Parts: sequence; C-alpha cells; structure tokens
Amino acid sequence: MHCFKWITGIFLLFILTEFNAISQEKTLITKVVIDAGHGGKDPGALGKITQEKNITLQIALKLGALISQGCKDVHVTYTRDKDEFIELHERAGVANRQKADLFISIHCNSNPSHSFRGAETYVMGLHKSEANLAIAKQENASILMEPDYATTYNGFDPNSDESYITFSLYQDAYLGQSTDFARNVQEEMKSRVGLNDRGVRQAGFLVLYKTTMPSVLVETGFLSNAEEEKFLISKEGQDYIATAIFKAFKRFKAKMEGVNEGTKKESVKPDVIAIQPSKEIAKPEVKVIQPTKENTKPEAKAIQPKKENVKPGQKPVEQKPVGDNLVFRVQVALSPKDIGITSHRLDGLKDVKMYRHQGMYKYTTGDEDSLDEALKLQAEVQKKGFKDAFVVAFKGEERISIEEAKELMKKK
Repeated sequence: MHCFKWITGIFLLFILTEFNAISQEKTLITKVVIDAGHGGKDPGALGKITQEKNITLQIALKLGALISQGCKDVHVTYTRDKDEFIELHERAGVANRQKADLFISIHCNSNPSHSFRGAETYVMGLHKSEANLAIAKQENASILMEPDYATTYNGFDPNSDESYITFSLYQDAYLGQSTDFARNVQEEMKSRVGLNDRGVRQAGFLVLYKTTMPSVLVETGFLSNAEEEKFLISKEGQDYIATAIFKAFKRFKAKMEGVNEGTKKESVKPDVIAIQPSKEIAKPEVKVIQPTKENTKPEAKAIQPKKENVKPGQKPVEQKPVGDNLVFRVQVALSPKDIGITSHRLDGLKDVKMYRHQGMYKYTTGDEDSLDEALKLQAEVQKKGFKDAFVVAFKGEERISIEEAKELMKKK
C-alpha cells in the first residue's frame, strides 16, 4: 500500500511538472513585418504640403531601425523600402511568406473636416460605425490601381457597403493579441507623443484580412489638419511616433514571451530614442514587386482640358480629331480626387490631360502617333522625377490595352 502511494505520488508529480511546462510555454516574437502604406503611383491621403506615402515610409524605416537596434533577436522585414507601388494582397503575402510574428501597417489619416486630429489603431473586424467604414474604404481604394483587381479580390468593391458584409463572417484567430498590441500603441501615442487618443477600432482592411499573425494598422495622424501635418512631416514628429510604436512593441513582445518588465511606472514625458542608420533600412531582406503596367481594357473616356484649367498666358492644347484615331500617351499620376491639370504635382509636363478610369482620376502627357515615340517620351518624363510613368493607348476616346494598340498598328 505504501509502495502504491509512493508510485502514485511520483506519477502525479510528473503530470503536474509536464502541465506546468506546457502552461508556461510562451510565444517568441522574432520576426516583424513593417508595411509603409501606399507608395509609387498611389500617393495615399494628400495634405497641403505632402503625401501620405512619403510620411509612412519614413516612419516605417525609423521604426524598423529602432526594433533592429533595440531587439537584437528580432528580424525586421519591410514590404517596401522606397517609393514604389505594392499591391495590397502582396503586402500580406510578404508577411505570410516570412512567417512573421507581427504585422504593422503604417498610415496617415484624412477627413473633410480639418478639425479632426489624433491617432487611432485598427485591428481586423467588422466596422461598428460609418466613420470606421469610411476609413476602410479610403485605405482599400488602393486596389483600384491594381490591374484586374476584381479577379484578385474575388469581386470585392472597396466603394460598396455590401462588400464589407463579408467581413462579418471573418473570425480573426489573433484578434486578442492584435488588440493588445493596438492598445499599447494608443497608450504610447497619447503619453509619449501627446497625440489625441482616438482609440482602438475595428474595420475591414484588405491589407490585414489575409495575414496569418497578429496585425494592426496605425493611423498616425491627420494630414487634413494643418498643424498635425506639419508635425507628421517633421523629423522630430516622425521620431516621436516611431519611438512610441517601438515602445508598444517592446511591451507586447515582453508579454508574449512572459518577460517581467517590472512594475516601475515610466515617465509620461514624451521621449525620443536616437535612431542610427541600420542595414535593415538600406537592405531589407525581402523582394518587393515592381509596379505592373496596366493592361486591362477598361471603358474609359479621355476628358479634354477645359479652358479655365489652362494656366494664365498658356493657349489651350490643340486636340487631334478623335474618331478612331490611335494615340499613345504617358500616364504620370492618378488620384482619388481631381487635382487639376495645372497642379504643381504635374509641373514640367506639357499637353497634360485627365481621364477617369476605375473610379480614379488619371493624368497623362503627350499625344504620340507611335509607340516608339511614346516610349521615348516615357524615358524623358521619368528623368524629370515621374519614376512610375508608363505608356497607355487610346482609340479615339476609349482607353485600350497596349497589345490591342499593337495589333491595330499592324493593320495600318
């Protein structure tokens, strides 16, 4: 009997030891993917001074440098490390292929009301307010710049309320962890940066939808607010924001790995960590996709410039007869709203025209009779700083693919 009790005791001790080991198993955070929102031909939100894509890239690189320097065991990957267009599904694809432990997407906000200000952090979910839906629509509109987006996203229309109903069926296995990190970000944004805390929110963001790890989208401030835009474009402002997200990351990592950071309350005074150049900024270990030339056959009509849009002292551009006339132009920019053909963004270009396509305003220069001439013009335009410029073809007022244009040229 005594022997039986001794054996039973040993058995129970073994079971408890094994259970304790399992219960204390923690999740290591060793791979992080940082996503700079928008880029290339997609400027994102427009402020009076700058574009969203420029700010998000700077903050993303600064954040990556902080993590690399402050957490030596963490490998940082960027979805983009320069000004180029990356499709939304590819951004999630980078994180999934890297088998990341955390995905952080950096953005800037915008609102028709210039009084809106502050930071808010989103996790994947169904929007609970019209304001959240509006933000999701604004960020998801980037897919309209992707060729054949309807097929890629299974018919999803970023401008249709009905499309977002599908997100109600989506159960995020990492919602709790994502929310924990999002709360950390908001606390740091408020206490360290001094930004208005607009809270943690849920909405249907395509860039988060396909990720297979805790994921958040950080709206770092409003470009539509003049004061906040100046802060966002400043080196100091970007350093503060990057430092806040880094602090939030350290807290999240410690909790996930079961590390006790202590009970000492940190100062609420905003502080900035000095950011040194790092190899991760110069050479992120990820291949980013190249912008894809649009080759769909949309039903688009060229919109000729109005007299009131012509600069003072400049004669209206003489238009060629339309009909079935085949012309090649170089597309240089696009925007969710009409910026006007006299916009400073188009300075240095001649014969600028605008046409509507896939819900976007698109701007072209030139009116060439041959593809060779258009390609020469493309090279000239790219030297002027329009790196994402590419050739498009029109048959009369209808936008056609380059392949179809080549076939028409053969028949001449």
